[in-house]
Amino acid sequence: MPDVSVIVPCYNEQATITLLLNALVQQTYPLHDLEVIIADALSEDQTRQKISEFQSANPQLSIRVLDNPKRTIPSAVNIAIKAAEGSYIVRLDAHCIPRPDYIERCVQALKSDSNRVVGGVWNIQPSQPSPIARAIATAAAHPLGVGDAHYRHTQKAQFTDTVPFGSFHRKLIDRVGFYDETLLSNEDYEFNTRVRQAGGKIWLDPQISSVYFARGDLASLARQYFRYGFWKHCMLRRYPRTLRWRQALPPLFVLILALSLVGSLFFPPLLVVFGLILGVYLLVLIIVGIGLSIQKKDGFLWIGFPLAVAVMHNAWGSGFLWSFLSRCYEQPDKR
Repeated sequence: MPDVSVIVPCYNEQATITLLLNALVQQTYPLHDLEVIIADALSEDQTRQKISEFQSANPQLSIRVLDNPKRTIPSAVNIAIKAAEGSYIVRLDAHCIPRPDYIERCVQALKSDSNRVVGGVWNIQPSQPSPIARAIATAAAHPLGVGDAHYRHTQKAQFTDTVPFGSFHRKLIDRVGFYDETLLSNEDYEFNTRVRQAGGKIWLDPQISSVYFARGDLASLARQYFRYGFWKHCMLRRYPRTLRWRQALPPLFVLILALSLVGSLFFPPLLVVFGLILGVYLLVLIIVGIGLSIQKKDGFLWIGFPLAVAVMHNAWGSGFLWSFLSRCYEQPDKR
């Protein structure tokens, strides 16, 4: 019987799934006490072939692949948890590379308090060698892009509101329930909110770290952050008190720009307001981008960083507002 069940939602991850599995077989935690459960959303690429090849070459690591017919992340997590045999659940992502002592440190932290979720920081890396991919990775790790999301840049262990890829004791599910499958994103934040409301804590330790590959182009980045914003509003309708300033600023910014631009059609001086707000915003981004270009010796960042941050903010804010407009006549779900 394994002590730890590593659960991995997966879909079309042929480029990175072997990187994750290689990182797991190199863990300092005893491999005979581990099992890996991959909940695959019926991948259409060579993901399953890659997993099968790895299994053949590394029989010392127990790996099970389960079908996820609903093809969503929360359904994948729930399928894997229900099949897990370990006392500890360590959730990972199919496009991340955990540090060799990742699982060992998670289990150590959970042994001291089983009524908590434990996670670490992301070392965000570009998923491609292109200049824009480097800029996106830089933006995704910078406070100007992600605000006070501590798991992206903190160096201090602390209690926080959420962590990525949370690890927890299996019996915590008995207290707070499984992941909410009606949320197609923000499901981890919602789960951590229920943990906190039940008296648990969310512990972030920067010594628990993993490499996370950011999106490689602006279009996929925009889709990702629009989805984040859309489902964040859905989650906030249930838990409005969990709203953080980093989450409120993007939709407010997009709303002010939209109202001032539309309003200028009827009251032309508002066009000046629009220009000033947009001008100051872009100036700040460019100044920071120039500083990062010098610091990282990457000449593209002076323009790539502002582009990436602007896409993140505006896509997230637009998704949030679209969710509000499309659901504003519905009654919030009180579950």
